[in-house]
Amino acid sequence: MELFDSIRRRRLTQKGLSSGKKRRTQADGPVAVSLDRSNIVRYSVYALFVVCAALLAFDHAETSGENGSPYASTLSIVLAAGMVVALFECFHPKTAHRNGHVFLVFFCLAFQLASIWLVTVMVDANPALSQSFKLLLIPYGFAPMVLSVLLGSRLGLYATGAGSLLGAFLMPKEAILTYLVMSVVCGLAVVLVTRQVRKRGRLLRAGFYVGGAGVLVASSFGLIALGPLSGGGVIAWQLFGIKIAAAFGVGLVTGMIVSGLLPLLESTFNLTTDISWLELSDLNHKLLRRMQLEAPGTFHHSMVVASLAEAAAEEIGANPMMCRVCSYFHDIGKLQKPAYFIENQGESNPHDSLTPTMSALVIIAHVKDGVDMAIKGKLNPRIIDVIREHHGTSLVYFFYRKAEEQRKLEEGKVEDGLENPEDLPDIDAKNFRYPGPTPQTRESGIISLADAVESAARALRKPTPGKIRSLVDEIVFNRIRDGQLDNCGLTVSDLRKTRDSFAKTLRSMLHSRIDYPRREKQGDGENPQHLSSDGHARNVVSVEEVEEHRRKASGEP
Repeated sequence: MELFDSIRRRRLTQKGLSSGKKRRTQADGPVAVSLDRSNIVRYSVYALFVVCAALLAFDHAETSGENGSPYASTLSIVLAAGMVVALFECFHPKTAHRNGHVFLVFFCLAFQLASIWLVTVMVDANPALSQSFKLLLIPYGFAPMVLSVLLGSRLGLYATGAGSLLGAFLMPKEAILTYLVMSVVCGLAVVLVTRQVRKRGRLLRAGFYVGGAGVLVASSFGLIALGPLSGGGVIAWQLFGIKIAAAFGVGLVTGMIVSGLLPLLESTFNLTTDISWLELSDLNHKLLRRMQLEAPGTFHHSMVVASLAEAAAEEIGANPMMCRVCSYFHDIGKLQKPAYFIENQGESNPHDSLTPTMSALVIIAHVKDGVDMAIKGKLNPRIIDVIREHHGTSLVYFFYRKAEEQRKLEEGKVEDGLENPEDLPDIDAKNFRYPGPTPQTRESGIISLADAVESAARALRKPTPGKIRSLVDEIVFNRIRDGQLDNCGLTVSDLRKTRDSFAKTLRSMLHSRIDYPRREKQGDGENPQHLSSDGHARNVVSVEEVEEHRRKASGEP
């Protein structure tokens, strides 16, 4: 296909109908393409996970000989793993339909099970280590931490339950209860601490909390003897310190490993955490710097849209950091022709010399130009999606109405016999609509509404709370009637909260100010307060006097 496309472009170039260049298009990563929505791939991942769990359980049962027949243990864990997969399909359907996410979830669970098996083997192979170290050296927080940060708290809780259940098959009989309690408590601690992670240091803090939770549970079950605290010997103190260090060390190392793996996992599975959004919010990005210098009006518009969208996202439970960052970049396409957009115009308007159709083409082109610049600048794919979707398939109404008015004038000339009917321009609404698509996510829908509301609010004269609320309601209802919000997932309740948030934020931005009275002019017979009775200014020293005083102070002649 690429070969035929290049041949077609070359022929058009020879005819003068093409520049020979191909517009950049957004492309998914290779892993995301291969692991997207194929049922075969998804069921293969499930099968591999079940087989992995069965092999680990079989080896543990055969080595330890504690859990009866290895085949019985294997059958039990196969049934448990099948139940884990079924619960995942039932309670996380959106994640289950993205094979990349499915692979991430069950890879993390398999890695955690493999870690449990490896720790068990290492402790059994080292006679110097007591059996209590099996439970202290297990990285309980790995799978819950990764999935909670990347896919949300609900997946983190799922990983806690699934890891606890399946890991119990790899534990000795006397340690199963202790393991289950430690795994659940540590997993819950991780999920609670990583609900909103905006700095990588928070992951180390989560690892520290995991270690603390593990120490508390281990102490309650007697794995960490508290005898040294009441006057034990040196050996008892050393063992006590080693176990405490082991529990905290495993938690901190887990946090460090997850922190280092996050960039790789984000790029591989096309995910973005709040940590990355916070890094992308730096206003020193080269595109934002260009916007500040070349299109300051658009830059200010983007900042206001970011504030509106972020506040609304907080209200409805969407991703506020994503809304803020995507709002920063949603209009970067205007950098190609900044003077054609009203917020950057001075005294002259370039559209005065263009037809309405050509003006609409220039305005609409900023979406494609923005996508092109975003791909060239290697921006996040979600930012590119917002650039494409923030106008949806809406109508460039100003120039469409202007074109209709010009046609009416031409029709009047035809009636007067001054023009031919064949010369009347055809007006097609499709030529005045953005190419779309319409917003596909809640965040994209919020930004689309915030962009329209902010642009319309600039034209309000003497804004009052009633005018602001009427404007917001009108814009939102028009977007609903036009079908622009059909695919973004915003509910009626979300739209109500969004309208309330927009109105509240705009009231704070467009609030009225006190009309200070002007200072009255002094009459002819009155002296201003800063003048003395002889007409000279009070407390005003001439330059010559200052220079003379300086010379006397420094001893100069």
